[in-house]
Amino acid sequence: MDLLNSVVGTVDSFVWGPVMLILLVGTGVFLTFKLRFRTWRNLGYALRSVLGSESRKTTRGTGDVSPFSALMTALAATIGTGNIVGVATAMFAGGPGALVWMWISACFGLTTKFSECMLSIKYRTVNEKGEMSGGPMYTMKRGFKNKRFGSALGWLFALFATLASFGIGNLSQANSISNALKTSFGIPLSVCGIVLTVLTLIIVIGGIKSISRVSSVVVPCMAVFYVIAGIIVIIINHRNLPSGLYMIFTMAFNPKAVGGGVLGTITVSVMNSIRYGVSRGCFSNEAGMGSAAITAAAATTDDPVRQGYINMTGTFFDTIVVCTITGLAIASSGMLGQTGADGQALQGVQLTMAAFSSALGPAGSYLVSIGIVLFAFSTILGWEYHGEKAFEYIVPRRGPIMAYRIIFSLIVYVGATQALDLVWNISDIMNALMAIPNLISLIVLSGTIKEEVERFQPILEKEKKARKAHAGNAGLGGVAAGQ
Repeated sequence: MDLLNSVVGTVDSFVWGPVMLILLVGTGVFLTFKLRFRTWRNLGYALRSVLGSESRKTTRGTGDVSPFSALMTALAATIGTGNIVGVATAMFAGGPGALVWMWISACFGLTTKFSECMLSIKYRTVNEKGEMSGGPMYTMKRGFKNKRFGSALGWLFALFATLASFGIGNLSQANSISNALKTSFGIPLSVCGIVLTVLTLIIVIGGIKSISRVSSVVVPCMAVFYVIAGIIVIIINHRNLPSGLYMIFTMAFNPKAVGGGVLGTITVSVMNSIRYGVSRGCFSNEAGMGSAAITAAAATTDDPVRQGYINMTGTFFDTIVVCTITGLAIASSGMLGQTGADGQALQGVQLTMAAFSSALGPAGSYLVSIGIVLFAFSTILGWEYHGEKAFEYIVPRRGPIMAYRIIFSLIVYVGATQALDLVWNISDIMNALMAIPNLISLIVLSGTIKEEVERFQPILEKEKKARKAHAGNAGLGGVAAGQ
């Protein structure tokens, strides 16, 4: 077993090495420039679309769920332990400056997420049950001119996505939940495993509509809950915030300027800062993985570009908002580089708990534990749908799909009750193997992406003008009423 762990760890380090990180971020940079920064320039439009009431309706176009529900289901899979544990790990291993590189990768990740989701809707199809089926596998199969190559690449993506759903989307998440509940509240692993398994089965047996209903409630609530708690920690520790921000920005480009005694046990290089910031950022928001595109295909919409803009906000909310809150809470707490009772440097979830406890006392650890439970459980639900649709692409029959749902739910118990260090590394590898065919398809179809964006831009401008005119008329109406 030790040999197997060593081999898998070596493979994991290789596939998530510099080449993969360059490919992930490089694809985002390439597409951002090719689209003339349209995704950045239209971010405001995208956020208004998400927060508006229209996104919660299913009256515009065709699909299975509302645009908002599709986004929330995608966010259910992406907002997870990476936002709590991943950020702390990046800031410990790469220094506070890793947060800056997380932001930079997220900015280009907006374009990657937009592109994969837009293409997924453009090339989606309807299955035998009348449900929407889409994702990178359908994009490759239907979008590539070389159909044989596209079908082969799509099949590989579907295989890796199915395997990843049992690892990073199930076993590792259930493990995080049970350990958090046992540590903070003393709940036995077996009890936690049984409850999680039953809850998962009840929800996923109903398919996308059941999952999206739960996600549309749980995801906004858990995100707001965590963000508010984090903001309270930052406010209480506000005197340390200026020095924390100074460390974040300075150490992103020149770690030696403030290293040594300030951070105690932590010594990093610029390359370490970049590596951990980019890798944890990509791991957290999953831009380039192609997973969110599977859920985007279920959205009710009249235009693939419109939903692409809505879904790209997932990267904004995940990294720019939630990860930033964790990062600033840690930076302002003064706990980075400190040691615990065992004499070891605080890292991972212990670092985040210590940061929250610095302001909130023992309640801080409980809040982080609750956050992990909610985030990880929503990830299980979101990834079940991703894995199911990928499996459906390989075996498009009703019976096997129902069997997948049941087996997926039962494996939750295994994850909650067993120590699975090996699973984390295997899951990382499956994620990387998913990303490779997806990124290839984005580069191959970059011309199509640009054509679609330019086609939709006049429609977008027209909607902006109509919104301004409506707001102006409403203002005039208010003045007249006042007179």
